[in-house]
Amino acid sequence: MHITLRQLRIFEAVATYGSMSRAAVELNLTQPAVSMQMKQIEEQIGLPLIEQVGRKLFLTEAGTELRTHAQRFNAQALELKAAMEHLRGLHRGLLRLAVVSTANYFLPPLIASLSQQHPGVQVSLQVSNRESVLAALADNRTDLAITGRPPESDELVAERFLDNPLVVIASPSHPLARTESLTLQRLSEERLVLRESGSGTRATIERHFAECGVDYLPGCELNTNEAVKLAVQAGLGLGVVSAQAIELEIEAGRLAVLNVEGFPIMRGWHVVHRRGKRMSAVASEFRDLLLAQSASKSAGTPAAPAAKRRRASA
Repeated sequence: MHITLRQLRIFEAVATYGSMSRAAVELNLTQPAVSMQMKQIEEQIGLPLIEQVGRKLFLTEAGTELRTHAQRFNAQALELKAAMEHLRGLHRGLLRLAVVSTANYFLPPLIASLSQQHPGVQVSLQVSNRESVLAALADNRTDLAITGRPPESDELVAERFLDNPLVVIASPSHPLARTESLTLQRLSEERLVLRESGSGTRATIERHFAECGVDYLPGCELNTNEAVKLAVQAGLGLGVVSAQAIELEIEAGRLAVLNVEGFPIMRGWHVVHRRGKRMSAVASEFRDLLLAQSASKSAGTPAAPAAKRRRASA
């Protein structure tokens, strides 16, 4: 039996996404190429690895066993690549980031700073909700994750680097926009436009209301911050979002922040990596760049670029 690392990566992608077309997109391949590789793997093993139920693919018992080994082999291959990139320094390399959608509002300038310092570095960015971001980290499909609420896992290390206050927003025409202060009980009488289940913001809202012993009135459920902001502007209810996500709308007068007891809910942004995993030079550099944000906020000065790491001697 001769299965290549490339075939194992393809198989793991199909197993992860449950779709050959989705795996092809993620791997930048054509669907026929993925299908052909999957057929060749099954021919070499002599057992079916996947079965189709409706439009979804599921792993057979043999497929589940192969996935366990594929994840191990792929993780070791990535660690080898990271070790070689570390020896080469920061002249080239790939940084894989998985971030929650709200991080899009502050992350691009930091990625641009890294790219300007190290033009040979490529950045792959996956934007999703907290649940999917942490799954990508657990499956070793990303080097670093950025999320608001830190994960509850001993296998992951989370470091706080920036404040992330959650505020209550309303349309400027909403009657409560003219109210100087509100109790949480009064807020519970208004319909809330919510993020989807699996979102860190949604989980924080639910926990906050539960801890205060107050129910909330759910309105429509949306899967992006942009959709939440547009729904609130349209008068579909109030919303709770990161203050970093509404700076432009506040300046333009399209949204108003309400003064509600218990708000803002002060969370933090965390950079997360797998415990014990050897980070590549570029991943380590970007982590340092993020942590420098925390140091600069404490000092009240702009963040300095992350200290350049010493090149390993030959």
